[in-house]
Amino acid sequence: MNAPPFSLPVIWPAPFDTAAADRLVDQFQAVGQAEAELLNAPGVRLMLRCLGGNSPYLSGLAVREYETVHDLVTDGPQVAFARILSRLAEMSPAIKRPDLAAALRQAKRSAALIAAAADVGGLWPLETVTGALSDLAESTLRLAVRHLLRTAHDAREIRLQDPGRPEVNCGFVALAMGKLGAGELNYSSDIDLILIYDATAPVFAAGSVADSIGSFTSRMARNLITLMEARDGNGYVFRTDLRLRPDPAATPPAVSLHAALVYYESMGQNWERAAMIKARPIAGDIALGQRFLEAIRPFVWRRGLDFAAVADIHAMKRRIDARRNTALGQAEDPVARIAGHNVKLGEGGIREIEFLVQTLQMVWGGRDPTLRTRPTLQTMRRLVETGHLTEPARLQLEDSYRFLRQVEHRIQMVNDRQTHDLPQLPAEIGRIACFMGYPDAAAFATRFLAHVDVVRSNYHAVFEHVPDLPGAEAVGPELDFRGDDPDPPATVEALKGLGYTDTRRIVSAVRGWVTGRVRALRSDRARDLMTTMVPSILVALGRQPHPDEAFNRFDRLVCALPAGVQPMSLFQHNPPLLERVAAVLGAAPMLSEHMARYPSALEGLLSEQDIGDSARMLRTRLAGTTRLDDAIQVVRRAVKERDFLLSVATLEGRLDVDEAGRQRSALAEAALSVMVPRVLADFSTRYGRVPGGALAVVAMGKAGGREMMAGSDLDLMFIYDHPPEVTESQGARSLPASQWFVRAVQACIAALTAPGAEGQMYALDMRLRPSGNKGPIAVSLEGFKKYHLWDAWTWERMALTRARVVAGPSTMRARVRQAIDEAIRRGQEPEKIRENATTMRNRMARDLRPHGVWDVKLRPGGLIDIEFIAQVLQLVRVQSDPGFRTSQTTHVALKRLSVAGMLDKPDADRLIQAERLWRTIQGMLRMTVGKVEAETLPSTSAALLLRAAGEAGVMAANAEDLLRQSNTIAHHVRAIFEQHVGKVSV
Repeated sequence: MNAPPFSLPVIWPAPFDTAAADRLVDQFQAVGQAEAELLNAPGVRLMLRCLGGNSPYLSGLAVREYETVHDLVTDGPQVAFARILSRLAEMSPAIKRPDLAAALRQAKRSAALIAAAADVGGLWPLETVTGALSDLAESTLRLAVRHLLRTAHDAREIRLQDPGRPEVNCGFVALAMGKLGAGELNYSSDIDLILIYDATAPVFAAGSVADSIGSFTSRMARNLITLMEARDGNGYVFRTDLRLRPDPAATPPAVSLHAALVYYESMGQNWERAAMIKARPIAGDIALGQRFLEAIRPFVWRRGLDFAAVADIHAMKRRIDARRNTALGQAEDPVARIAGHNVKLGEGGIREIEFLVQTLQMVWGGRDPTLRTRPTLQTMRRLVETGHLTEPARLQLEDSYRFLRQVEHRIQMVNDRQTHDLPQLPAEIGRIACFMGYPDAAAFATRFLAHVDVVRSNYHAVFEHVPDLPGAEAVGPELDFRGDDPDPPATVEALKGLGYTDTRRIVSAVRGWVTGRVRALRSDRARDLMTTMVPSILVALGRQPHPDEAFNRFDRLVCALPAGVQPMSLFQHNPPLLERVAAVLGAAPMLSEHMARYPSALEGLLSEQDIGDSARMLRTRLAGTTRLDDAIQVVRRAVKERDFLLSVATLEGRLDVDEAGRQRSALAEAALSVMVPRVLADFSTRYGRVPGGALAVVAMGKAGGREMMAGSDLDLMFIYDHPPEVTESQGARSLPASQWFVRAVQACIAALTAPGAEGQMYALDMRLRPSGNKGPIAVSLEGFKKYHLWDAWTWERMALTRARVVAGPSTMRARVRQAIDEAIRRGQEPEKIRENATTMRNRMARDLRPHGVWDVKLRPGGLIDIEFIAQVLQLVRVQSDPGFRTSQTTHVALKRLSVAGMLDKPDADRLIQAERLWRTIQGMLRMTVGKVEAETLPSTSAALLLRAAGEAGVMAANAEDLLRQSNTIAHHVRAIFEQHVGKVSV
């Protein structure tokens, strides 16, 4: 006989009850000659002694299922277990009920024995053990449902589409919940199910159900439970629990699809959302189950960061703790401390790990579909990858989770009881310690307590650690907004101490908050949260340069909120967020208005980490999105959120103007790269495609130069091409090829500018296309070439130095880039270039006057002058040096021109510094106060501007000093302009 596959690497735990261990070996030897011979194989006797001496239940199984032991030893657990599942899969659904019940119970006994041996012997890791038990439950449940459907069909109660495959379009599905849904079933676990039926399914309409569909499906449910959990001489299959269904006290055991959807859309609670994370259809009409889960996806996975759920989930845990004594004992003896402790629900138990993981999923999974995983360990790894859990915490939690699940299994294996409690008696704790491979109960208890401490510390870090805002406790007792006194003395004094002057206005507003006069604060929960947060809010706003203005902006934000629980929970669980919001409200009215209009912007301020890859972010957000309208909404919201975050990061000094410009431009490019193909695909469903045709998108201006600012338009040009022999699209409704591209581009423009709750994704400027506003919105590649060969103005070629192809098929993009390079290099006398550019600059100076001294774009020596210098000199240079590399980015172009000898290095350095300063000033003013016509800046804006100017290399004592230095810099820029381009007369 071959050696058992598990003989050498396995160290079986010693038997706790040696007499019982010997008895099992004797009983097994008495079964027959083959079994007696099997005992001589290496490791088998040790295995039987381990099972017999630690678990009366497994001992009985080994005697009854000696053939299973033979298969296990001969073939190994993997093959033996797969054989059991294969037999179930091959069974006919038309089998007689008693025969089916016996077969299911036989499968359970054999599988339970194999899984236990593989688990205890360390042959399978935790995931394989729990996965195998889940596969068994799924296989038995699927066969039971198929049998019940076929029986109903044969009785002519329903009419199946395919009696040989009863589950196809049967209109009845079993959703696995909890550990079965996650594929991590316990050794002696119940299986949690939700049974759903679709009353509109043809299977019911075509049958002759004697009573109502609801009565029939309830009977189906009861028969299913009986098949699975009724005990007889063969045992049972799985205990079945239907209490996770909607409103279990008031609903039948099987719930209609319509009723379930209505319930979750209107009454679903956070704990039900957490439960639905694990849900998956496993038996019956799988497609129906998938449709149901897709329909409730917005309920489970909310786009907004859901920190309100943290409090609800933790409150549920506290209610569990209140109903049960979940705390560990207080004795010094570690064995006495863990006596009777619940491994699942107790302090530091499995449920705390599961709650921690599921809550982080609920908070972040709405935005990141990759977090919508079911298995606990897999989800923990994904949380680390996405930055929501640290790797050290994951390693600790995973180690503790594996240990606690192993303890849970050993407790259940002893007598096949669905229990999670450690024994009360020290001797019985010793049994579990022995079964776990520990030398004694004390060693086991010490290790157990260490894991409890690890779980508790990590659980507290997520749920219970909310640091106080500095200073909030100092004013809390004095702040009293009850009563109707408009000037409560202690409160007024405290507010003045915080820096406020309009105390009556603040008292009135806060009273409105805490009494529910504001729409978002009408629920008890919202008002309670706001009342708790008022001191911290007032302290944070009081730190701003103008506390009254900051408070008024916060009040507008509160009044604009659609609901209050979520944002107040965000503030409560993330104190730094409140500080950041207060800083924005105190410094940037423009951004404050954005938050008031779009409260979801609050969520983006939760992290100060790098904003990250825009393209990857959009791909993640769009995962699972198929409809164009949904994609537009997703991308529009993501663009607005990311743009706001870039503004805040710039405001806080975490991004300089160059990096902010690169990231904004990358965001626009990413939006175009994901939206244009989707729009074209949608357009093609109606008008077909132009064979061999392609469309490229060219970014111009600031987007082309990677210098976009807050509020920048997108300057775009659309260029298309198709084979000359192709004259029209091929589809149900064909169009002439040129008209197809024009209308397709119109669809792209509509998608990019479609208004939504967040505003439009981008404002587009198409005036830089050939012939400007008079030309077609989409130009053919050949037309583009001809236009720039014969008709283009010098200023249009100047604009092309900033053109960058950002979307389209790679071959098309390369051809368009080549055409742009050829247009830039088209022969023209240098003096003619300068003359035409000077004429254009004079016209701009006459028609576009600067709106004030801080208009650094249009002022003499401002941004326009610098861009003209760079563009003109690049055109001049390529006439004599076709190999000269132009650059869309102005400061890079200036460096290259200096290296090429077109600019003296001091002049180039001066222009580069000025260009960076002008963009810094323009961007900061856009984010804070918008257009400034007066010389005097608001003090807050001035402070931010001085800091940003210093980062751009210009140190100024105050705003007046910055303006003086700016005038000097502008004078030098204009002098360089006149030296290299021409004289500006205006």
